[in-house]
Amino acid sequence: MLYIIFISLLKIPLWLLMRPKICGHKENLRMKGGVIFVCNHRALMDPVKLAIICPRIIHFMAKKELFDTKLGSIFFKSLFVFPVSRKTADIKSVKNAIKLLEKGKAFGIYPEGKRAVTDNIDDIEKGTAFIAAKSGAPIVPIYLKEAKHRLSRVEVMVGEVITVESASAVRPDMKPVEAVTEAIRSSLEELGLEMRKK
Repeated sequence: MLYIIFISLLKIPLWLLMRPKICGHKENLRMKGGVIFVCNHRALMDPVKLAIICPRIIHFMAKKELFDTKLGSIFFKSLFVFPVSRKTADIKSVKNAIKLLEKGKAFGIYPEGKRAVTDNIDDIEKGTAFIAAKSGAPIVPIYLKEAKHRLSRVEVMVGEVITVESASAVRPDMKPVEAVTEAIRSSLEELGLEMRKK
């Protein structure tokens, strides 16, 4: 697969170029079994950054328009990316994510649903929480600091693991999916604030 070739050939050069500084609970990047990595989304290169800093192979969702051509479909599927329709409730993509997690794979998603224009966290969509609830997979929140220029060092803050149980314990007044959604939003915001203090 192209992903394996990419990691094998480019991980070390890109690591040296990005010089990632990983803070917080960085041990969570090595979690075994099915796990959901959630991250804020500011730049087109964010998936590449996650692939570089994380020792796990990460499967991503991407907008289905990228798969409209045969070449695009082959290219992105070889990078372990599968399509999702952002305009409708895409049940097929949700089922794909759940199957991956049940097989012990790592799944990456940007819960804001799109790239943000500021460092603030936009509204969090409920799809990530639904996938976590259905699969039972833990969630690892990650905050990427937006680089000031292309040669800036990549700074990363990794948060504590979120589970449906832990989120529901904090917000027993909410339904599980809503509690997890709120936990993701809160964690990403806190990680962002902590990052900006450094």
